[in-house]
Amino acid sequence: MPKKSFETALTRLEQITEELEGGDITLETSLKRFNEGVQLASYCDEQLKHARAKVEMLMEKDGTLKTVPFNEGKNDGD
Repeated sequence: MPKKSFETALTRLEQITEELEGGDITLETSLKRFNEGVQLASYCDEQLKHARAKVEMLMEKDGTLKTVPFNEGKNDGD
């Protein structure tokens, strides 16, 4: 899948959902859209996990909000 933003992926996922719910597409097309939707949902889930981890790192840093690199992790000795 080409690199997309979370917002773009979510918008496409919504479009696919509407197409599938409309029922005006063939079974073959439905299966293709479903597969694309699964990939997009996985991508969005991964992006949300990264965002959640960043928020947690910001909130755990000495009780004050500080920006830390995402790859620093929780067990950095602080």
